[in-house]
Amino acid sequence: MPGHLKYIEVENFKSYRGKQKIGPFNKFTAVIGPNGSGKSNLMDAISFVLGEKTSNLRVKRLSDLIHGAPIGQPAANKATVTAVYVNEETDEDTHFTRVIHGSSSDHKINGKTVSATEYNTQLEKIGVIVKSKNFLVFQGTVESIAMKNAKERTQMFEEISRSGELKEEYDKAKAEMLKAEEDTQFTYHKKKGIAAERKEAKMEKDEAERFQKLQEQMDDKQLELQLFKLFYNERDIDELADEINRKNTLLEKETRRRDKIDDEIKEKKKEQGRMSRDLTKVEQSIRESEVELNKKRPLYIKAKEKTSHMIKKVEADKKSLKQAKKTHDNHEMEEFEERIEEESQSQGRDLNLEESQVQEYHRLKEEAGKRAARYMQEMDTISREQKSDQDRYDNEMRKKNEMGAKIKQKESEMEENRKRVEKLNEYIRTSNQTVAEQKKIEEELTAQVEQANSRISEINVDLESIMDQLGEAKVDKHESARAMKKKELLDNLKGLFSGVHGRLIDQCEPSHKRYQIAITKVLGKYMDAIVCDTEKTAKDCIQYMKEQRIDPETFLPLDYLDVRSVNEKLREIREPKNVKLVVDVIRYNPPSIKKALLFACGNALVCETVEDARHVAFGTHERHKTVALDGTLFQKSGVISGGASDLKAKARRWDEKQLGQLKIRKEKITDELKEHLKMSGKNQNLAHTDLKLKA
Repeated sequence: MPGHLKYIEVENFKSYRGKQKIGPFNKFTAVIGPNGSGKSNLMDAISFVLGEKTSNLRVKRLSDLIHGAPIGQPAANKATVTAVYVNEETDEDTHFTRVIHGSSSDHKINGKTVSATEYNTQLEKIGVIVKSKNFLVFQGTVESIAMKNAKERTQMFEEISRSGELKEEYDKAKAEMLKAEEDTQFTYHKKKGIAAERKEAKMEKDEAERFQKLQEQMDDKQLELQLFKLFYNERDIDELADEINRKNTLLEKETRRRDKIDDEIKEKKKEQGRMSRDLTKVEQSIRESEVELNKKRPLYIKAKEKTSHMIKKVEADKKSLKQAKKTHDNHEMEEFEERIEEESQSQGRDLNLEESQVQEYHRLKEEAGKRAARYMQEMDTISREQKSDQDRYDNEMRKKNEMGAKIKQKESEMEENRKRVEKLNEYIRTSNQTVAEQKKIEEELTAQVEQANSRISEINVDLESIMDQLGEAKVDKHESARAMKKKELLDNLKGLFSGVHGRLIDQCEPSHKRYQIAITKVLGKYMDAIVCDTEKTAKDCIQYMKEQRIDPETFLPLDYLDVRSVNEKLREIREPKNVKLVVDVIRYNPPSIKKALLFACGNALVCETVEDARHVAFGTHERHKTVALDGTLFQKSGVISGGASDLKAKARRWDEKQLGQLKIRKEKITDELKEHLKMSGKNQNLAHTDLKLKA
């Protein structure tokens, strides 16, 4: 039955406080007003009273539709929306009412409470079908319908026209028709196909036998090939194992040799220190011996002269002793003669001596006794002196021999020490070379450490800046499952097809943050479109997505797009100020995607305010597509679309993209920081080098 909406009554619904009457509505009514004046809430009220779900009314709970409830200050405990529908044939009004009580709602028709099913039935009688949503066209719905394929569009029209109710009968009739056509075709081709089937069966049999034979040959060859591979692999494995064992043996020998050399070096260093100390002691001993030798040299000369004198004296004393012995023998001979004379006298011949002779005799005898005693005493003295001189001589000779032996020993030690000194000089020269090398290494390490520390400071500054930006942007948000799937799909397409560049949003970015909403509005559905090089690549991607049962995507093949050149006159607009082409406020990389951007943006202009955008769009002799910074879009056709509620959320994706780049840069800088920290850790090597230099 023909009719239209007469007016709407709302009470405490969303931004409408108290009871408000909105209307009357004509067959064509335009609702205009600034942002935030309640246009969208009016559409929500119409949607609500005509049975729309709460999830589609931009609220989480049914109770949030009450005025003030979202901020915790509800104006009442219920809200009411009434739609008055007038029948143009009978001029009769019908009141459809929905009342909100807390988290539930009641349905009324002409003031009488009815069930939801009966309520929807009455709406269907006036042509309002809730399931097919044929009574309201929201922002973006036209674009959504235009993007539907033929099958989806047909399904939508069937729901609106309710022809879907006849689907079962239509399908049944169509199936019977198809079956009849199939039976006819089958009967027609059956006879003709029997002979062909026989011939084909024979050919297939021959082909199968030939294939079976070739298959068996191929299996034999495959087996032989695998056996050859296995044989050569085993041989290579054995050779490599032997080589590894040989290398390990050599490595163990070299390791033991290195350890032995290290031990020898340590022992040589210890021996060198010990020899240095011994050399110092020997040099000190040599100096002391030389001093002592110099002191004893005069005594030695004096003793040598005295010894020579003593030897001469001993020889003289020996001669005197010999003479004394000879005299003594003569004296004894005289005494013997006297005894003989006495004996001869005693035997009978008496000698008579005079008194004087007797006295002389006694005197001589006494004198001879005294002289003999004196000579004997002198001889004893000389003998003692000779013995003492001989002892001194022997002692001095022994000292001389000992001194000569010591001198030979010192000369031998001096020769040995001279050789040690030569070895030490050689070691000192080698050590000086090593010190020079270590100093060079120290300088290089110092330069590297200073450079690493300087770079670490720069990296820390960059890292702090990135962390501040990430912190301001709250980077701890998790990607949705749908976004993850889209990302995985893009990675798969890039891996399978080399001509896929990526999504348009990933290939470009606004030149300034304030253009984000405007660019998002102009790009629209093409924001997530996948850019590829050729139409063939796009078709291959679509075929792959169909096979994998993946949701459809929009593709922009660069060789297929029909793009007009930019109108250069638009860049010369001076009034109003700051009017620019949308393409000019977008940075893109690689340059090849410029064609896709021109296709998506065209000659659209971005303006500072809504008034400027309206003036540029409709205020001159030629209309232009313009967009304001808040997202208000003016089409050449006169269609004006305001900033949708989800436009800012979509625009935030530019920040998320920048955040992704910041994360990548953060990871790169963190890796570089780790490398420089390793380089800075060479301070230990530098300290070790300093210790070596001090040693």
